[in-house]
This record gives sequence, C-alpha cells and structure tokens, in this order.
Amino acid sequence: MRLALFDLDHTLLNGDSDQLWCDFLIDKDLLDKDIFSAKNEAMARDYKSGAVDVQAFCEFYIGTLTLKSPADWELLRQEFLSGWVAPRLCAGGQAQIKAHQAKGDLVVITTATNRFITELTATHLGVQNLLATEAEMQGGLFTGKTAGILNMREGKVSRLKMWCKENNLDWADLETWGYSDSINDLPLLTAVTHATVTQGDMKLRAEAAKRGWPQIDWFE
Repeated sequence: MRLALFDLDHTLLNGDSDQLWCDFLIDKDLLDKDIFSAKNEAMARDYKSGAVDVQAFCEFYIGTLTLKSPADWELLRQEFLSGWVAPRLCAGGQAQIKAHQAKGDLVVITTATNRFITELTATHLGVQNLLATEAEMQGGLFTGKTAGILNMREGKVSRLKMWCKENNLDWADLETWGYSDSINDLPLLTAVTHATVTQGDMKLRAEAAKRGWPQIDWFE
C-alpha cells in the first residue's frame, strides 16, 4: 500500500483556511473587525514562524463557531467554499493528487484547520480521507474548544498512525509521500518515505536543503 499525505493550507490552497474563514466572517459582519483582525494576523504570523502555541491557535479559530450548530453554519460554509476557497486551490496540487490516485495510492489531506471548515474542501478535491483538528460539541452545538489530539506538529503523526491502525494499515509497511509548506509539518515530513516541500517557508526550505528534499512551487 502507498499513502500520499497532503497538507492543505499554502500547499494545495493559496492561503490559509483558518485565516480566510476569519476574514470571511469579518466581511460578513459576523465578527468584530477591531477585535479579530489583528489577532488573526498575529496568529498567522506566529504560525508561519513555527512559534505559535498549538492549543491557542486551534481554539482561536474553532472559537468562531461557538454556540451554533453545524446546520446554523451550513449555508455560510458552502458560500465560503465557493467564493473564498475553491478559487484559491492550485492546479499543480490538484494534478499531483490525481497522479497519486491514478497509481492507486491512498490520498489523505491532513490539516491543522478544523474538520468542519475543511471537509467540504477535501470533497471538492476528490479526496475522501481527511485528518483535521476536531471541534468539541455539546448538545449539538460547537463549544469553541477542541476535541482529542490536535492535528498539528507531532499531533499530525500521532493522528496519522491512529488512523492507519483504525483502517487496518501497518504504518511500518507503507511507502509514504508527504507534501507541505510549513516548518510546523517537519515531524510529518521526517516520518514519511518521500518528503516534498511545497511553497516552503524560510525555515522549512533550509531543512529541505540540508536533508536533500525536493522543493517545488505550485503557485508560480
């Protein structure tokens, strides 16, 4: 079995799903711009540098869903996909997904962004398998907190191995490919058989140069 793992934000998507979601809600006057815009920018900056607190990062964005149900958000989620996400999906990344699928490889999108925001994107890309940060729910409503292991940094590897076990796949026997832009995904890229850096940030580009990993840019 061969497994191809794709990060989403800045890898398949020219942008960040979390940051775009926040901007989308501000644009819809559903979030206070004075409060959320600066925090959104700070989170994005700290994430890019690899310095952001994982729990704080995930809960900041999941917090935008608080005290509403999935049904309450559904029309906005559809609008977000069609107007803000789909136009930013890169052709090169989509072609690479299809190339793996054509070879019979199992394709997985693995993202730190929460499942509710990203599952439509995965479906749009023709990918059935999605690993994402999970949002806690109580009484059918989002609580604004995370649930389980956060799908970020070392958590991506932990979640991936759990997913393999749940799907009767032996991680040790898999030939694996990994694609990402971010230094936050260094644990994932060092865990796979074949790592490729896509639109890499400065720190990840330096790591790729040291390790001899190929570097590509799908946004050119």
